[in-house]
Amino acid sequence: MEDYFLLIKMLVFSLVSVILYLVLRVVHVYWVRPRSLEKQLRKQGIRGRSYKLFHDDMKEMSTSSREAWSKPMSLNHQIAPRVLPYFHQMVQKYGKVSLGWMETRPRLIVTDPELIKDILINKNGHFIMPPLNPLVKLLQLGVSTLEGEQWTKRRRIINPAFHLDKLMGMETSFVTGCSGMIDRWEKLIGVEGSREVDVAPEFQNLISEVIALTAFGGSFEDGKLFELQKKQAALSREAYYGFYFPGFRFIPTKKNRLRYKVDNEIKAILRATIRKREQAMENGEVGANNDLLGILLQCKAQEENSMTIEDVIEECKSFYFAGQESIATLLTWTMILLCMHPNWQEKAREEVLRVFGKKTPDLDGIKHLKIVTMILTEVLRLYPSLVLLFRHTHQKTNVGGLSIPAGVDFVFPILFLHHDPKYWGEDVEEFNPERFSEGVVKASKDQTAFFSFGWGPRLCLGQTFAMLEGKVALAMILQHFSLELSPSYTHAPVISISVKPKHGAPIILQRI
Repeated sequence: MEDYFLLIKMLVFSLVSVILYLVLRVVHVYWVRPRSLEKQLRKQGIRGRSYKLFHDDMKEMSTSSREAWSKPMSLNHQIAPRVLPYFHQMVQKYGKVSLGWMETRPRLIVTDPELIKDILINKNGHFIMPPLNPLVKLLQLGVSTLEGEQWTKRRRIINPAFHLDKLMGMETSFVTGCSGMIDRWEKLIGVEGSREVDVAPEFQNLISEVIALTAFGGSFEDGKLFELQKKQAALSREAYYGFYFPGFRFIPTKKNRLRYKVDNEIKAILRATIRKREQAMENGEVGANNDLLGILLQCKAQEENSMTIEDVIEECKSFYFAGQESIATLLTWTMILLCMHPNWQEKAREEVLRVFGKKTPDLDGIKHLKIVTMILTEVLRLYPSLVLLFRHTHQKTNVGGLSIPAGVDFVFPILFLHHDPKYWGEDVEEFNPERFSEGVVKASKDQTAFFSFGWGPRLCLGQTFAMLEGKVALAMILQHFSLELSPSYTHAPVISISVKPKHGAPIILQRI
């Protein structure tokens, strides 16, 4: 009997010990550690919001955005306070390095370009991508989410797919996709000579088709992949703003079931595409490294490489989504801004007709489109596809005169840098492509103030692809149509993944 009571006492003691450990662990994670990190940061003069239990910045971000986006704005380019209202308020109140919170992690909002540069080019491995909850990661887990040796190896594998010589071979696909869109617009216009078209979905479809052709050697059925990724992006955004606790992804809520259903459908489409390509490669019907998918599969086949089919699928998801999103958005805003500034539309058209006449653009000629390049770059400055950049301290580090403990997030609202008169002059809110007449480096007082494709080692791989496709599409449009903003257009920029016009982009196309 004594042994029995002793056993009970031991079990009770063990249970109490476990409960006490869990309680102390929860207290440490949700109170002691955040408060300690906050104290360390405030000692260095960093101002901002105080930590509150189970209350981070997300609710305020969502509320302020909803309020700012509830009504349209005037037809101008002063979009920063509207697009990122919460971050704008924080910077205005607390300065260029301000303190906010992401769950239990302190988050420093930084708008100092020199400090941003120091962090982005840092090579000691102390700064990594911030941890995301698994429901957000469903959107993509490609090279952009990897770290260390894994990232270095994957980046080296993918990089050749974006070399200029590879892109030169994609000229036919670029032109074919754009020609199909131009023909469709011609039919819509008919004998009337002009027609209102919402170009936003038109460009989404165009880039979806072009990426499918150039990166994967074929097109995806009826744009289904794009629609699924669009749905997945909305679900991931919702998960990002929601509060996540460990294990929540395994709870079969209605939204969670939908998230995994969409993810499985996307992977099924890509898996079928990969299987078809592998078969074609085995039969000698297609070369191994003629596009991104071929390069990935060739690398996977090498015994010394650790890439799996799942890795290939994630890289396909990443490029298809990121590429489609950034290029389509760039073209949409370019059309809107050329309507708002018809003098630049005419300058661009004159240049295109001088270089190509009415002939189909070729890549040799595209290199000579200086005005078109200036216009696209200025659009990227005012309405960047990449609005925010993020980093996280993996371990304690010193940067820019600050001592940053491990576990701190950084967010860089690059939109603010693109609209800061300190770096761009008093005409910062004006559409002035002329500022890029001598290139990006000489356009601003600080060359690090232009971040449209990121900065440092993680500079966007697809930037050349994006600019090339943008130039081809814009040149062909200007050859065939003059552009006028529809009276139904409502100027309401909002941030989804990138900055988009909330109510679309209705443009009146006039045949020329």
